[in-house]
Amino acid sequence: MPSRSCAFRLSAGLRSNGTSGVSASAVPGDWLTGYIPDLPTPFDEAGRIDLEAFERLCERQIVAGAAAVIVCDIGGEAPTLSPKEQESLIRAAVEIAQGRARVIAGAGSNSTRQALELTWRAQAAGADALLSVVPYYNKPMQDGIYAHFRAIAGSTGLPIILHDIPSRTVRELANDTLARLAESKQFIGLRDGTGDVTRPMQLKSLLPSGFRLMSGDDATALAYIASGGDGCFSMLSNVRPDLCRIIFSSCRQGQLQTARELQMRLAPLATRFREDTPAALKYALSLLGLMQPGTRLPIVQLDERAKAAVAKAVARIDEDLVATAKG
Repeated sequence: MPSRSCAFRLSAGLRSNGTSGVSASAVPGDWLTGYIPDLPTPFDEAGRIDLEAFERLCERQIVAGAAAVIVCDIGGEAPTLSPKEQESLIRAAVEIAQGRARVIAGAGSNSTRQALELTWRAQAAGADALLSVVPYYNKPMQDGIYAHFRAIAGSTGLPIILHDIPSRTVRELANDTLARLAESKQFIGLRDGTGDVTRPMQLKSLLPSGFRLMSGDDATALAYIASGGDGCFSMLSNVRPDLCRIIFSSCRQGQLQTARELQMRLAPLATRFREDTPAALKYALSLLGLMQPGTRLPIVQLDERAKAAVAKAVARIDEDLVATAKG
C-alpha cells in the first residue's frame, strides 16, 4: 500500500494540450464540464483485462475532446476488479492520456478502510481526481456518510468528486451533507445519479460557485444541464462522443431544439444502458469493433433479444441523422 506521505502528483494542473494550467489553489474543478465518459473495462476471452482495447477506448475519447475519462467505476465493473487490477487500469489511463485529459479514478467502497486503500492506490497510479461513492449496503446515517468522505479527504491531496446514486446505495447524499462537505475546496463536484433534474436549482445557492454538478444519468442529462448542471458522467459518450459534445454545446448556446433532437436519437440507447449497464454498453462497443462484449460475474452478457434491441438502437442513431440530412 502506498505511503500516505508520498509526494502527490501535480498533473491536475495540466490542460488537455499538455501546458500548465490552474494552480491547486485556483478553481480546482474548472475542467469538470461537458460529457465525460465512464469507460468500461474490456476483458479478453480468458477474462483478463484487455489493455490494448482499453487503450483504444481511452484514445478515442481523448481525440474526441473529452476533458477527462472515468476509470474503474460503474461502467468499469469496479466491484469485480481486484485493487491491483484497478491500480493497473488507472496507471494505463494516465500513461495513455499524457496530460491531454484528466483521469478520474473510481475509488469507492462501503468500507471506509477499503476506500482508503483504493484512494492511495489511485494516487500512486497518477490519477488526477477521485470519484467516491456514498457507502452502499451498510445504510449509514448522514453523519456517517460525512465522516466517511472526510476520512478519505484526509488521506490524500487529490480533488474528490462525490457520487450520489441512491438506486444503488439505498442511502442518498442529502443536500445539507453535500453542502457541509463542499465547504472544503478538496471536494470539487458531484456525480448526481438521482435523475432529479431540478436538483441543480436546489443546490446552487448552497454550494460554492466553483463546485460542479454533473448528471450521472444520460436519459435526463439534457434537462439537468439546462437546469444549471455542468455536464454529464456518461455511458452514451462511449458510443457517440461526437453527438454528446454537440448536445452539450448546443444547450450552452441556447440551441435547445438541436440539443433535444439529438437527445431523442440517443434516447433508445440510453434506455438500454439504464436497464443493462455495463453489459449493454459493452455490446454496443463490440458492434463498433472497439472491444469484446465479455463481462465478469455476477454480470452476464446480454441475451439475444437484448442484443437485438441494442443493435437496433445503435443503428437508429445514424439512420435518423441521414434522414434528417436528406430532409
